[in-house]
Amino acid sequence: MTFYQKDSVLEDIGTQVLEALWQQFPQLARNQIAMTWLVYDPSIPVNTGGAIASEEFWSYPIRGFSYRGLELFYPASVVKLFYLVAVQEWLEKGMIASSVELERAIRDMIVDSSNDATSLIVDVLTGTTSGPELPPEPFKTWQGQRNIVNRYFQSWGWEELQGINANQKTWGDGAYGRERAFLGEYRENCNHLTTDATARLMHGIVGGVAVSGGRSQTMLNLMQRSLDPKNLKEDPENQVQGFLGEGLPIGAKIWSKAGYMSKVRHDAAYIELPECLPYTLVVFTEGIPNSKNELLLPFLSQQVAKSVVLKK
Repeated sequence: MTFYQKDSVLEDIGTQVLEALWQQFPQLARNQIAMTWLVYDPSIPVNTGGAIASEEFWSYPIRGFSYRGLELFYPASVVKLFYLVAVQEWLEKGMIASSVELERAIRDMIVDSSNDATSLIVDVLTGTTSGPELPPEPFKTWQGQRNIVNRYFQSWGWEELQGINANQKTWGDGAYGRERAFLGEYRENCNHLTTDATARLMHGIVGGVAVSGGRSQTMLNLMQRSLDPKNLKEDPENQVQGFLGEGLPIGAKIWSKAGYMSKVRHDAAYIELPECLPYTLVVFTEGIPNSKNELLLPFLSQQVAKSVVLKK
């Protein structure tokens, strides 16, 4: 049972959006994409800085559409959203202490999608470090520590979080030493997420109930993307061009975290359009040449954004 309510209008629009996408990009196989779309009706308070209690927020019914929303994908940098929530929880509970370097790493992990910054965050969260391969017993202990983020999210009891994996660092060239051993011979222990799990996490953040209202707002501030052409030109790693933000009209606002590598192109976004209902949209795509196609996600985003059903 999903946390959102399936809606016939959204089902029709979502299906039409995907059919238009496959017609425009026939090389995208139907099993190479997943999508979860949540629409916030006026009664649902979002982006309010945590104005209501968690129990009240989760009681609001939300309309949604999903296509392959429970299929596991390698998430690339989208997993950094999960590390962001975890590090805010650790800070809130006093499990770790804030520092200039930690705050710089948190910022760079989300704003710039830095893999080096993420490496520090994972070390801080788990009390582990990268390095040479370890003997069996110390390696077993190390692996147990590296699964602390997984245990944290499983403790939430969300059905959508079953089967996900968030225990690996993100890399440029790849993992070495104990990190490579931890991935497994066939990389079977790599990170895995679904669009439903990611959408529910985003839903909690924009609702102001992820960790706390103040922490949720801090996370949103890091995720906000500029759509100003000048700013995009100055920042080639802007997480807008080639992703959902590029398909939005003038006057739109977006808070997002993209994920990209040689075999996948993803984005998870909360979007506000002028005179329209706000929405969360999470899209995962995989396979070559889809991952290198910078037109795919903007096209899909454009189709969603122009859906007249969203108007208030």
